[in-house]
Amino acid sequence: MCRSIKTLRPPALPEEATEEDIRAAALQFVRKVSGFRAPAAHNRDVFDRAVDEIAEATARLLDGLEVRGGVRTP
Repeated sequence: MCRSIKTLRPPALPEEATEEDIRAAALQFVRKVSGFRAPAAHNRDVFDRAVDEIAEATARLLDGLEVRGGVRTP
């Protein structure tokens, strides 16, 4: 149905996550939870609102995280 959601915080992502990265993850989450890749017209508003709300919550989470320790290498 959808690709995996990637980790958006350092050190998994070497630089700060962009708004586009955050929105893509939110969209993937809503697709997975709802079971719809693209919602029908009558569900579009609630689908889009969920993506917006999850993207906002994700941005707040990433802004508030304090990442400690060194960068891990595989």
